[in-house]
Amino acid sequence: MDAAVAAVLDGYPIATRERLLRLRELIIETAASTAGVGALEETLKWGQVSYLTPQSGSGTTVRIDVDKASGQPAIYVNCQTNLVDEYRQIYPEAFAYQGTRAVVIGDAPDEAALRHVIAQALTYHLRKKRVV
Repeated sequence: MDAAVAAVLDGYPIATRERLLRLRELIIETAASTAGVGALEETLKWGQVSYLTPQSGSGTTVRIDVDKASGQPAIYVNCQTNLVDEYRQIYPEAFAYQGTRAVVIGDAPDEAALRHVIAQALTYHLRKKRVV
């Protein structure tokens, strides 16, 4: 893990940090098991721990942080995508949502749904290319 990323994660209270580290694991595991994604780059964007797909260009940036309104961990995606709308349609009750950019993770998230949400973001550009 990059030192700057570690420093940001270390800045959270321990319970929050553990939940964000679990999200990090899910993102890395999902990327490794999703065709076309390739290697991830872990970095900071806008002060948030972020995951990019620079080799394949398959997905939009996925960021993790705490939702300011609820205090719960959240996954953020580019607000110019339709991803959060897709998530709302598929999982209307599984998560809370913030506008067009965030999936707010509750206390006992459905990990299968969470993996699917992550995979959708990590393959966003691949899926758009197939539609065109």
